[in-house]
Amino acid sequence: MHRRRRTALTVSAALLAAAPVLTACGGGDTHPGAAAVIDGQRIEVTALQAQVKDVRTAQQASPQAAQLIQATGDLNREKLNGMIFDRVVEKVAADQGISASRKEVQQTRREAAKQSGGEEQLAAMLLQQQGVAPGEIDAVVRRNVLMNKIADKFGATNTPEGQRKLTQVFAAASQELDIEVNPRYGSWDDEKIQLGEYSAPWIRKLGGREQM
Repeated sequence: MHRRRRTALTVSAALLAAAPVLTACGGGDTHPGAAAVIDGQRIEVTALQAQVKDVRTAQQASPQAAQLIQATGDLNREKLNGMIFDRVVEKVAADQGISASRKEVQQTRREAAKQSGGEEQLAAMLLQQQGVAPGEIDAVVRRNVLMNKIADKFGATNTPEGQRKLTQVFAAASQELDIEVNPRYGSWDDEKIQLGEYSAPWIRKLGGREQM
């Protein structure tokens, strides 16, 4: 059956909650060295710091270095939120029997690069708008492939009811993962599927959808 072409790297507005927190919570650190623990699996502080370093290195090499760095001042929380959100997406996809093949990821990335004017322009756009380092692009594309498939399955691209259902599914998956965050980075909100109440400035709502 013919399916409509989708603008590369777009997702349902009900899904994209990958944004950092500015809210702290009390309590001690029960998992030393962990930025977060998800379903018993740790996201190490060192892994988070490695992602932050990659982004800062890419930003510093940009002609707009100062502007990019200023726009992503709290990069630790921004990156941790994305790392946690990716785990939620993976769980929902697995629960729904949805996968993203390497071929699909590569094809979607090629389409995104073509629409952006080339790989270099795509990398620059993602670095500027989302704080994505060049080495993270495939992971971002994979997330979007999965999210678009999930959105289609629940009809979230067509109806408010579908978007509400989708939000419920993601919130339930988030709760099942029993997400604990190191207090230095804030607290995870299962209902909003994000750290705290922060909304990333690069998330743009376009006709009921958000584009990456």
